[in-house]
Amino acid sequence: MQKVVRFFPVMLLSLSLLAGCSSSSDKPKVPDEPLEVLYKQAQSKLHNGDYERAVDILEALDSRYPFGPYASQVQLQLIYAYYKKEDTAQAIANIDRFLRLNPTHKDVDYVYYMRGLANMQEDYNFFHDKFGIDRSDRDPQYARQAFKDFQLVLKNYPDSLYASDARARAVYLKNRLAKFDLAIADFYMRREAWVSAANRAKYLIENYPDTEMTQPALEIMVQAYEKMDLTDLAKHARQMLSTNYPDSEYLHP
Repeated sequence: MQKVVRFFPVMLLSLSLLAGCSSSSDKPKVPDEPLEVLYKQAQSKLHNGDYERAVDILEALDSRYPFGPYASQVQLQLIYAYYKKEDTAQAIANIDRFLRLNPTHKDVDYVYYMRGLANMQEDYNFFHDKFGIDRSDRDPQYARQAFKDFQLVLKNYPDSLYASDARARAVYLKNRLAKFDLAIADFYMRREAWVSAANRAKYLIENYPDTEMTQPALEIMVQAYEKMDLTDLAKHARQMLSTNYPDSEYLHP
């Protein structure tokens, strides 16, 4: 009997701990509040920059009230909140869902613009910006998509509030992509892969002719064609270089 008495408080403690664990794990992240209350809470969190909590509340609103009066606004704010907390995968997933469900929405220009921002963010490299490490040879998959997104805004929504910023970002991305192609062309040159070097430089000039990388791309083309004894092509490339960049050091060795 004495053993039972000694064991009983321990057993009670164990049961209470289990009950506590169960109740805490079953407790939802967002309390079951009325739509208006939750929506105001979400706006407050967004305003204060608490994007982690804003996402929780907006997700709850999106799940509990998918056809509510704030449904579209909640989805748009959810895109923004995910972007601000740098969860680009979720931001892009929500963007694609919104475009699929609301292709003619009045704010669709904003959604394409946000997709450009999200893809640009994915391309962003902290070390490149912070420490000046040149990573122009890294895969530009997301930069290409961001460039397309901003171009779409400029083409289809030229009067959009986001057009001016989209244009500036498209210029930056164009240079980013041209720099990548130049790095690849230079890579081929160093390995004496003349055909690949010339083709890559030509691709750069055809697709990004108004960037700072055009001159070195032309210089690569001249050199590669000369290495392959393609006299006519080399002459044409040299003529283009002379016309557009008469001060090129390659023309005056």
